Amino acid sequence: MTIHVSAVGMGRFGKRKEGLIDLAAEAGGRALEQIGRKPVDLLVVGTMFSHGAHGPEAMLPRLAGRLSLETAAGLRVDSASGTGGMAFHAAALALESGRYERALVVAAEKMTDRTTAENTRDLAAALHTSEVAAGATMPALAALVTQRYLDRYGFGPAVCDAATVHARAMAVANPAAHFQKAVTPEEVAASRPVALPLRVLHCSAISDGATAVVLERGSGPATVLGLGQAFDALRLADRNDLTSFAATRLAAQRAYESAHLTRKEVEVVEVHDAFAPFAYMHIEDLGVCGPGEAPKWYENGWVGRGGRVPVNPSGGVVGRGHPVAASGLAEVAEVALQLRGEAGAHAIAKAPKVGLAQAMSGIAAHNFVTILGAGGT
Repeated sequence: MTIHVSAVGMGRFGKRKEGLIDLAAEAGGRALEQIGRKPVDLLVVGTMFSHGAHGPEAMLPRLAGRLSLETAAGLRVDSASGTGGMAFHAAALALESGRYERALVVAAEKMTDRTTAENTRDLAAALHTSEVAAGATMPALAALVTQRYLDRYGFGPAVCDAATVHARAMAVANPAAHFQKAVTPEEVAASRPVALPLRVLHCSAISDGATAVVLERGSGPATVLGLGQAFDALRLADRNDLTSFAATRLAAQRAYESAHLTRKEVEVVEVHDAFAPFAYMHIEDLGVCGPGEAPKWYENGWVGRGGRVPVNPSGGVVGRGHPVAASGLAEVAEVALQLRGEAGAHAIAKAPKVGLAQAMSGIAAHNFVTILGAGGT
């Protein structure tokens, strides 16, 4: 069965005064308005924290009420930072079953009303319990992975800076992005150390925000061509290689096979760069370039809006901001906007026919790859 993205709704990412339900309703309402409020028979919601002013929110029924979707069926999903990708896949598979005609997918997070310590603690829930018990945090383990990558290919820490510069430059053109100011390599290199070689400007920011898409039967400019997901060992010590993410490689393989496409046919990519240098590993795992080649692609501008394969024209997680659950769906939404010709100032130079979004849970323990393209591709 053919399924396509018929609408995208997104509010601004950043520090917002609104609560979780308000953010989700804003994005969901915008998506529904674009389809003229046609009937929706499935609401899929993704959130990791789901907290409000008085504790955990009953998010699914509250959002259904706000959007007047009480007659729809509902699902809530959670896969840490990969939640948005999971929500999209769940909705697509539900529609493909033939049971539903049209789905609204919403992923949202409210984070800036909590302390950094609280967010760090709860984000660590995506890690192995033994790592948490040893005092590991998400940035600490990301630094370990980054250093292994640098050592393997003979790069110095400065190579990470280009990924942040690229992300922030892309974000400037995206009105929904948290960051609206470009940075220089010197500014990145001078930013506060977090867990070396990672500095604060290499790390995604705590943000509030929500994304929504409408999925419905039929084909269109942003038709679902391929889906893939995969797991890897939760504990880093149990993995064979830290310079590549096996869950991305396998998820991509499955998505390419289901789409009957190869990596060479993908013309725009959105990857989950929760930490800037992870973008290098992601595009290598997706087959955009070979192992250890990604820094050269950034250096030569091949990932820019007019490059060989534009990467993260939205600004990515580092530039767009990281309301955890919303990020994975924002990546799919950006690809849909590019394919539908609705990206505006952050549109890539050449209108694409096929695009790919990759979402990551934790330190790549559960990853999702979504391929969209023109109907009939």
